[in-house]
Amino acid sequence: MTRAIEKHFPFEQVDYVAEKESWRKEIYRPIYSIHKWWAKRLGSVFRAIVLGSVLERDEQIWEHFYDPAHFKGKVVLDPFMGSGTSLGEAAKLGIKPIGCDINPVSTFIVRQALTRVCQKELKLGLEAIERDVAPQIKYFYRTHDTDGTECEVLYFFWVKLVDTPDKETIPLFSNYVFSKNAYASRKPQAKIVCPSCWSIFEGRYDSTREECPTCKREFNPQQGPVNGQYVTDSGGNRHKIKELVKSSGKPPAHRMYAILALRPDGKKVYIAPTEFDHQLFHETKEKLEELDLPLPDMEIRSGHNTKQATSYNYLNWRDFFNERQLVCLGLLLQRILKIEKREIREAFLCLFSGTLEFNNMFCSFKGEGTGAVRHLFSHHILKPERIPLENNVWGTSKSSGSFTSLFRSRLLKAKEYLDSPFEIAPKGETTTGKVFTGDPLNLNIVDSYQQFVDSKEQSALVLNGDSARLPIPDESVDAVITDPPYFDFIHYSELSDFFYAWLKPALNDWYEYFSPETSGADGEVQQRDPFDFARNLGSVFLESHRVLIPDGVLVFSFHHSRAEGWLAIFDAIRIGNFTLVASHPVKAEMAVSSPKSGTKEPINLDAILVCKKVINETPQKISIANVLEKTAQFISRMTKVERNLSSGDVKVILASQLLVFAARTGLSRPKVAEFLNEIFSSCPSRILTEGFITSVEPQIEFSFK
Repeated sequence: MTRAIEKHFPFEQVDYVAEKESWRKEIYRPIYSIHKWWAKRLGSVFRAIVLGSVLERDEQIWEHFYDPAHFKGKVVLDPFMGSGTSLGEAAKLGIKPIGCDINPVSTFIVRQALTRVCQKELKLGLEAIERDVAPQIKYFYRTHDTDGTECEVLYFFWVKLVDTPDKETIPLFSNYVFSKNAYASRKPQAKIVCPSCWSIFEGRYDSTREECPTCKREFNPQQGPVNGQYVTDSGGNRHKIKELVKSSGKPPAHRMYAILALRPDGKKVYIAPTEFDHQLFHETKEKLEELDLPLPDMEIRSGHNTKQATSYNYLNWRDFFNERQLVCLGLLLQRILKIEKREIREAFLCLFSGTLEFNNMFCSFKGEGTGAVRHLFSHHILKPERIPLENNVWGTSKSSGSFTSLFRSRLLKAKEYLDSPFEIAPKGETTTGKVFTGDPLNLNIVDSYQQFVDSKEQSALVLNGDSARLPIPDESVDAVITDPPYFDFIHYSELSDFFYAWLKPALNDWYEYFSPETSGADGEVQQRDPFDFARNLGSVFLESHRVLIPDGVLVFSFHHSRAEGWLAIFDAIRIGNFTLVASHPVKAEMAVSSPKSGTKEPINLDAILVCKKVINETPQKISIANVLEKTAQFISRMTKVERNLSSGDVKVILASQLLVFAARTGLSRPKVAEFLNEIFSSCPSRILTEGFITSVEPQIEFSFK
């Protein structure tokens, strides 16, 4: 049987809703935003992929996009389930999902994403936690306005300090404008800290000359002692910051220099810290020694994504938090662990773990007029912040990234979605609405295949382990749909240890996969070496081949900016005994995400690669010009829906179409490598107009921006 996705994919229609979803994933797909995970793919895209994988050849995917669930009896597997997108989208269509991930944090958060919990019980649970520990936590987030009025603290502003060989202590300011509006050209007023007396005053965000109203010093607020990787001392000597930190043998010290507080009347006010504030922080140090709290005690393993942190002498995950954060987070976790009902306790553990992302000393200030806290994973590396922001752990009425604000925006929204799942629908030319597409998702989450098949209600099998060795029978799934780990430096298990260090002692009595020392495990696909990546991914594909029905499809999304990544995918497909039958470009993650915004030619497209089990067919005799023709067709379609393509996007389309061509024609691996290298070493416009070989000169019109 031929599946619909082998023949077509409704890019034009899906692109519109995917674009809307990408800007507010936490609103439109809250179940996958219940906790941090990396490279989360869009639910609307995966809904279309799931539909195309179970519909027959002549059925139109978009015609069924808003249909209520009706594919009962079908089973879909995701061997790299990540945040659980494919599982949730399959379940919403009445399909029984199976998911597996080698990372224990992924397994835990997917269970939470798919577990329906009574919202009333959650609200009562929060009230009980608030009654028992909120007063103790709030005690440490107090300050006084200049008139003596007691205020709640929203944020404490800190700066890292380094000592030079001459014993001079220097704060690591690159400039002294520490708070400005996200739209500074419209609202130019900003907050400035004086480098001499540390008083706070107001000036323009772009001012180059200011006089401190307190000590009368004149200075340029745009010029601090830090420039790039170097700091300049008072004598004009330059020092490399990393070398100064490394020689100290410990993480950098910090100095509190400003507070953003909330007055009783709801007005925000910036305050320079006083003796009261410093004494209150000192009190947390004493409290930390006094209390026996469930705090992390796990070393940071060496890796590409952790080396910046370890080079600053952050060697234990506890080092990411100051004493106040450790006390308040420890009190919160201690109280959560006392919740008797397991499903409520684990829901709050998931919320607590998500709160860590916004409450550590690797966070920074985004500015006024936006979500204020820039979390530590805004980059794919653990980058020490020179001017970190300390958030209010419990939260206020105007907080972001706090325990209570995330309770409302993450936990409750996710459970509301399970009660009433919906899709985004075009409504006019520029707006969208919600279409409720099915009954509540009330899945029975199980951890064995026998429970999965015996369950009389719709169930989801959520596994932890190596997906190259799945505990499920041969030919037991109708489709394998996934988003494999990224080939290259981004190693999610290194980053997820940040959460694992806190969750391990809380969950290892319930889940044995939380017992190892780290979240890393043998068999991880994510590798820097292309041959290791291809071998490990190919092993998972081979296992997928075993459990897939004869006419089922393996569909996965992929993109990469280098030829070796695509060649590794070509190898993995062959190792898995699959053949590539189609590829469709589709909207990937949000174009303005931090890793993309700093890229010259960001890739905003994924290739949806559609594979089937290898059968003995005679290779087709088609010209490589077919690759160019298909690419031009996709570019034309995207131009019509105003999708502007970067050169990286064009290369993704070209590379994916080349792999389809190679599968159809039996093109040799050396030749595939040769063509891929040409794609990624040349300007796409030249390739499209001149062809891969000089004898191919197709006349193609396209819009390349």
